[in-house]
Amino acid sequence: MTAGLPMPVPDPDLPRRVRIHEVGARDGLQNEKTVVPTEVKAEFIHRLAAAGLDTVEATSFVHPERVPQLADADELLPLIEDVGVRLPVLVPNERGLDRALALGAREIAVFGSTTESFAKANINRTVDESLTMFEPVVARAKGAGLRVRGYLSMCFGDPWEGPVPIGQVLAVGRRLLDLGCDELSLGDTIGVATPGHVTALLRAFEEAGVPAGRLAVHFHDTYGQALANTLAALRHGVTTVDASAGGLGGCPYAKSATGNLATEDLVWMLDGLGITTGVDLGRLAATSVWMAGHLGRPSPSRTVRAISHQES
Repeated sequence: MTAGLPMPVPDPDLPRRVRIHEVGARDGLQNEKTVVPTEVKAEFIHRLAAAGLDTVEATSFVHPERVPQLADADELLPLIEDVGVRLPVLVPNERGLDRALALGAREIAVFGSTTESFAKANINRTVDESLTMFEPVVARAKGAGLRVRGYLSMCFGDPWEGPVPIGQVLAVGRRLLDLGCDELSLGDTIGVATPGHVTALLRAFEEAGVPAGRLAVHFHDTYGQALANTLAALRHGVTTVDASAGGLGGCPYAKSATGNLATEDLVWMLDGLGITTGVDLGRLAATSVWMAGHLGRPSPSRTVRAISHQES
């Protein structure tokens, strides 16, 4: 075994390839207390792409007062138009879509909630009102030839409402897909999911006629369960996993939400399972160390720390 890399032991029951939907530049940086300069964000995205990530969520076209850390979306996109990978952006409404279209965005995402409490906290609307707001956004985006992802938050638990019934998640998820979303990302926003819960939720979608190929998973590592939950999803046939370089991120409207699953930790596990991602783990870890330097603190990713220690 080469130092710093796991020995691959393939599992025939798992997918051969997994697409990592990198969210560090958007979901990761939106929770930073200090605003990262636009040029640093652009360099971060270029480095992530150079490490082999083919999907890097770039930014969000929300109102600057809601998420000031991403207020520079209009300045950022022209700096990364040559990056050569998929660069989806989050849009909350038609005004955000107008801005994204004007800058040449080719993929967008809308952000829904399974619970009324989080819908109110996040976008100040009920679940029904949020879906009504998303309907013209998705329709216009699809009409313009854009790919649309639907995020669904609080799929396993909510800090105000507690455990979320599987039927409730399924109902809202189906409505997002029915609007025209190409992919639905199931989010464990506060990190309370467990592998059995993940399996039960994915089985419910399957029984409702939603194939695993239209689903992605987005786990937070609050209780150290993100990798175990990811493995459960892979065993169910999911092949798209959201992750954040260096474990950056959280949620500004759910204080109990800690960092996302670190992309490096995910790649280490997938490499060890013989699953292809196209990601160069060494270059990715170096990128996270570089960004940690700009943020003034070490990366929380255990893999980043282990690789950095070996190289120091």
